[in-house]
Amino acid sequence: MTARTAKKKPLGTVAFVGAGPGDPGLLTARAADLLASAEVVVVDQGSTAQRLAERTCADVELIDATFAENGQPLSHAARARLLVRAAKAGQRVVRLLDGDGVTFSGIAEEMVACRKAGVPFEVVPGVSPSVAVPVYAGVPLGTRGTSTVHVVDATGRIVADSLTSSADTLVLLGGPDDMVVASEVLVDAGRGADEQIVITAAGTTTEQRTVVTTLGSVSATLRSAGTALTGSLVGVVGPGVEVRENASWFETKPLFGWRVLVPRTQQQSGPTVERLAAYGAVSEVVPTISVEPPRTPHQMEKAVKGLVTGRYEWIGFTSVNAVRAVREKFVEFGLDARAFSGLKVAAVGGATAQALREWGIEPDLVPSGEQSAQGLLAEWPPYDEVLDPINRVFLPRADIATDTLVAGLQAGGWEVDDVTAYRTVRAAPPPAPVRDAIKTGAFDAVVFTSSSTVRNLVGIAGKPHPSTVVACIGPATAKTAEEHGLRVDVLAPEASSAALVDALAEYGTGLRASALEAGEPVLRPSERRPSARRKAR
Repeated sequence: MTARTAKKKPLGTVAFVGAGPGDPGLLTARAADLLASAEVVVVDQGSTAQRLAERTCADVELIDATFAENGQPLSHAARARLLVRAAKAGQRVVRLLDGDGVTFSGIAEEMVACRKAGVPFEVVPGVSPSVAVPVYAGVPLGTRGTSTVHVVDATGRIVADSLTSSADTLVLLGGPDDMVVASEVLVDAGRGADEQIVITAAGTTTEQRTVVTTLGSVSATLRSAGTALTGSLVGVVGPGVEVRENASWFETKPLFGWRVLVPRTQQQSGPTVERLAAYGAVSEVVPTISVEPPRTPHQMEKAVKGLVTGRYEWIGFTSVNAVRAVREKFVEFGLDARAFSGLKVAAVGGATAQALREWGIEPDLVPSGEQSAQGLLAEWPPYDEVLDPINRVFLPRADIATDTLVAGLQAGGWEVDDVTAYRTVRAAPPPAPVRDAIKTGAFDAVVFTSSSTVRNLVGIAGKPHPSTVVACIGPATAKTAEEHGLRVDVLAPEASSAALVDALAEYGTGLRASALEAGEPVLRPSERRPSARRKAR
């Protein structure tokens, strides 16, 4: 009898991936696929790659390959051993590196170690900061007057003999001290001390900051900028600098650099945060409510079963949370969207309608005017005993919902099952620094998507400072804000988070245009005096 051979575990793989310059939207399609399937992601501490991994790689083992347990820096050989060990354990490993991942990264030793260990690997270059950051700063590298483009690692010794022509464009990569040394070396080699240089920090992100100075003034400029220009910097010298005033597109976005308070749950804030980022804003989500199941599920279970047995003619959804609550019950009972067959469906607004469509349900009624309970009621047809075989409506709502819709439907001849589908519980107060920022005007704007977000934010954190722009999703929310002593600057034309953000961006564009027309510097609301705020629109 022969001994059974133990089944050998399949060998894993290693992918060396460039994370790009900082903007997650610049991640390559192949890089995104590899990160989505990774089991282990290896990064360097404090890197752009680490921040990207923390944001996008959930349920993945994240390994910091910067220091050993004794606090000493890890060599490339030691990092390579980490990769090989994980791959030999059968895991899919991504070595995520800043920028393109291959220029000045020193990964050759890690690649060779994988080859020697018999571990299969691939290399996925990312978008290079030396190209992307200048463009995001409004400096095209290839202008008519450009002869050659040199990418210079300013962290090492710079040989400037071949970098002295004013027709050459230089892209300098390094920290603040490196930029100072590089500028001095270039001036000593023959480039003019009065030649302009554009220096950018946190390039391609909504935290991007850019200054224009001269080679002879780099030291003083960086010292004056302080913490605004730290970390990895990109400096550009050359003909392209001259067109920056007309070629700047990123830092001139309507809400660029604005710090916007989003009082919503993390689960619901994604689309709002993404749209704000598209306009250049930095969002801070502060949950003001916690959505929880009803204390007793009996009513909800009975109503959902009634949908299947034909108890209702209509179901009315007044929030995305209501859609989510009913959908969760459907999953619990093994039902799907087919149970809505023959049932008329109403949605209070665009966001709720979209949540239904994502479930495969096209609503029969969405208000064309005001997207609120009152607007829904205005277009809801009265009960007709000839046309409507059933006279009952199912309204899955929050425990704090008003009676406006129920009373109006009953006045129209409908029997209404007003069922608590979920409870809204006030969240815990945010950390002290956030509360202080709200009260002292550190936020440029706040976007309110419901009356409850107004009441709860004021309750757990206090009223926003008068300099903060207040944007509301609809008239009811605006009224609540005014009742709490807030001045409403922006009112969305329709009740959707997209329309709300767009309206805020339009307001930001107006502020910028007014400042430029008056010959004043373009300042964010947090930088302006309260008396300088524009009138509500």
